[in-house]
Amino acid sequence: MLVEVTFLPDQKKVKVRPGTTLLDAARKAKVHIRTRCGGKAACLMCKVTVPGGAGLLPMSRNESLKLGSLSDTGQRLSCQAKVAGDVTAEVPEDPLKAAIRRQLAQQQEEDF
Repeated sequence: MLVEVTFLPDQKKVKVRPGTTLLDAARKAKVHIRTRCGGKAACLMCKVTVPGGAGLLPMSRNESLKLGSLSDTGQRLSCQAKVAGDVTAEVPEDPLKAAIRRQLAQQQEEDF
């Protein structure tokens, strides 16, 4: 049995086996999620938002300790969060891309 993982804002979808991490599903869907530690829950860069945690297995103690109060906001570590059913995960915009987008927008405003 396969489950469907949808990554926002790109609306990319991929089918994976239950128990697959969101990070592995993202790689399969060619969705870039920043990480530096190789999936060991050390860098905390791979955070995604899954409202209510729908479609995911419960948080491990390690993930809960790492996220602290952020776990109350629907954030999960994609390297630790394992799918159990269909799930939708929102991937934050890469900070470098966000900075470039803001600069381009500001430049366009100044040109008008």
